[in-house]
Amino acid sequence: MHEKYDPQGIEARWQEAWAKDRVFEVAEDPAKRDRAFYALTMFPYPSGDRLHMGHMRTYTITDAIARWMRMKGRHVLHPMGWDAFGLPAENAAIKRGVHPAKWTWENIEYIRDKQMKRMGFSYDWTREFATCSPEYYRWNQWFFLKLYEHGLAYRKEAAVNWCPTCATVLANEQVEDGKCWRCEAVVEKRDLMQWFYKITDYAEELLAGLDDLDGWPEKVRAIQRNWIGKSTGAELAFKVKNHPGAEIRVFTTRPDTTCGVTYVVLAPEHPLVAKLTTAERKGDVDAFVARMRAATELERTSTEAEKEGVPIGAYAINPFTGEEIPVWIANYVLYEYGTGAVMGVPAHDERDYAFAKKYGFPIPVVIEPPPGVPAPRDNAYTAPGVMVNSGRFDEMHSEDAIAAMTKFAEQNGFGKSRVTYRLRDWLISRQRYWGTPIPVVHCEKCGTVPLPEEQLPLILPENVQFTGHGKSPLHSVPEWVDTTCPECDGPAQRETDTMDGFMCSSWYHMRYTDPRNDKAPFDLNKAAYWLPVDLYVGGVEHAIMHLLYFRFFNRFCFKQGWVPSPEPNARLFTQGTVRYNGMRMSKSKGNAVSPNDLADEFGVDTARVFTLFASPPESDLDWIDTGVIGANKFLKRVWTQVYDTLALPQRPGEPMAAADREIRRQAHLATKKVTDDLEREFGFNTSISHIMVLSNSLGEYLRTPAPQAEYAREAAERLVLLLAPFAPHVAEELWRELGHASYVAFAPWPTYDTEALRTDEIELAVQVNGKVRGRIRVPAEADQKKIEVAALADEETRPHLDGKQVVKVIIVPGRLVNIVAK
Repeated sequence: MHEKYDPQGIEARWQEAWAKDRVFEVAEDPAKRDRAFYALTMFPYPSGDRLHMGHMRTYTITDAIARWMRMKGRHVLHPMGWDAFGLPAENAAIKRGVHPAKWTWENIEYIRDKQMKRMGFSYDWTREFATCSPEYYRWNQWFFLKLYEHGLAYRKEAAVNWCPTCATVLANEQVEDGKCWRCEAVVEKRDLMQWFYKITDYAEELLAGLDDLDGWPEKVRAIQRNWIGKSTGAELAFKVKNHPGAEIRVFTTRPDTTCGVTYVVLAPEHPLVAKLTTAERKGDVDAFVARMRAATELERTSTEAEKEGVPIGAYAINPFTGEEIPVWIANYVLYEYGTGAVMGVPAHDERDYAFAKKYGFPIPVVIEPPPGVPAPRDNAYTAPGVMVNSGRFDEMHSEDAIAAMTKFAEQNGFGKSRVTYRLRDWLISRQRYWGTPIPVVHCEKCGTVPLPEEQLPLILPENVQFTGHGKSPLHSVPEWVDTTCPECDGPAQRETDTMDGFMCSSWYHMRYTDPRNDKAPFDLNKAAYWLPVDLYVGGVEHAIMHLLYFRFFNRFCFKQGWVPSPEPNARLFTQGTVRYNGMRMSKSKGNAVSPNDLADEFGVDTARVFTLFASPPESDLDWIDTGVIGANKFLKRVWTQVYDTLALPQRPGEPMAAADREIRRQAHLATKKVTDDLEREFGFNTSISHIMVLSNSLGEYLRTPAPQAEYAREAAERLVLLLAPFAPHVAEELWRELGHASYVAFAPWPTYDTEALRTDEIELAVQVNGKVRGRIRVPAEADQKKIEVAALADEETRPHLDGKQVVKVIIVPGRLVNIVAK
């Protein structure tokens, strides 16, 4: 054993050994089924931005858990792959003149071989795949066909979010503050024929399923609940004056306020606008509609945005009162939400109140506050109360009136109870090249025709022109676009939209269970062996898009009997971000720390230990260079302590001294504390702190006059075992130096001896009137009387009792003695 720690040499040696012996490869074994554990990290996008320590922290968290689970005897699947389709590669093709495939595969090779493998992650690399491979996206197309068969994939013309810079459609979830989530260009609205997945059919079960996800952070569940946005109320029909058969349907959670409706508002995009607008109002209405179509959703719906609208000249009939009320269009109503129409109740809705005050609508009160509660001045009253000015419903409590008025509407044919959701269908169409081709053709005779399964995969053509503007680049390849119809053999054209990249990540956890299958997406028995994922690690920023689609897709597969559980994973762990110089670590911000540079200077294990020690894994981590140095010094100290332990002479038959008992106690105490902290929310930072305490104790023991090799070795072995999930390379090296022929990666996780935790003496703080004045050591089994005598006799404490009368002595077992004196 070398006296000095050489991390680079050690790490290269053990990474080569792991690969040669295929240490982390796993296969299904019926004898180990009950011990199967699937640890998964959200896979990376292989863009030109190399991974930095912010990314590596996430992978290190999962790797530490996977290694710990192996030591606990679990049969661990820990895979890695590449989320390889998407806009960045195509943008790189436009900017650099390189094909997206070449760009992507070069990035994959660098990140895998130069970064991830160097960090020593215990992946089963035989299960690696990239979603841009036809062997993978073939099954994206297969799943599309299955969804299409079940009526869950459909095409319609829709006003969509269009990014003029990326030249593609964006889902609602990909629009942030009115801008593209990737390039931050202002998003426009366009009408296009688009493909959707009908995720709304799953809204209720996706919502209800959140209650069963005890292993998910409540923050993530709350975000999804809000995004799904369930509302219970009534849908009411307002007939339109002078338009027989026409009616405006509104959804409201407050049907009790309907007698106070003084106007109805349509979304500018609503089809009824063109039908109901009078000739004299057409000019103003058309101008307003055009202006709203150019506005972003945020501009129209922000609570800070001014509410504005124009009348269309039509009048609706309040179904409860028979009153004629004007029909307007306004910026704050969106056709995609609810029915695309709302009723204005100024006295009982703050937004309606402001709109009514601005445009001079009446504000009749139909709900009064309970007795003793003052009515608001210059604002709407929105709380429950007593019905007034509501005909047969007067004097009824407003919450009772909700049900009564809904029932009345149903009985009289102008309304019904209804549940609505904020969730919209998943728009999967992208007008780009670098994505999964949608497996349908458009035939003048047969219409839209799905490809037969035997024609999959439909492979992307390579000779494509990238301009970044206009239609999909696939239009530049007519020999690919022009084809024959599978049904009539007549001329047809392929669909030129490609699938949203989130399609790839919605089922990739299933493919890892059987990644080389060319007959099916995965074998059902293999999926049943590993799924659901036991632990999924990734950022909270994926709470809406990826994690919602992830759950939708898994539930669809569960209904088909392809996976064993409705939810994709049992536990979700969302790590904090890494900050450097006060900002989130990012290459674009110039504050990215390279894992390669750290490995060159300090070694990989140092980087791993620091990222896990500096902060709880769920919290943000402030990158501090001195902390990296401290982690490196710690590993050097451990190395030296094992070196010194191995140099101790064997002295069999020596009696156990107090120092021997104490180092054994510290070794077992550290084992207990690390185990407890890992089982309690993966307390890596506190676990490493306990390991450091054990290291300090071993150092002190080795400096005692007569350390015994037997007890030093026990402490050293436990130190190495406890360190193995966090610093695996140095742990492997030290384990081998300690005489073990097997890998520490599969060594049994140590248990602790409760007898070893016992101590002959304990130290207690002594307080006088709540302030610590001294410390005493007493026998562990000392009764309260002996502890009291020792505390009162303590030399450091007695001066603080001079001239005072002891009133009471309070003993907190194992912690302190408080003397109350006056």
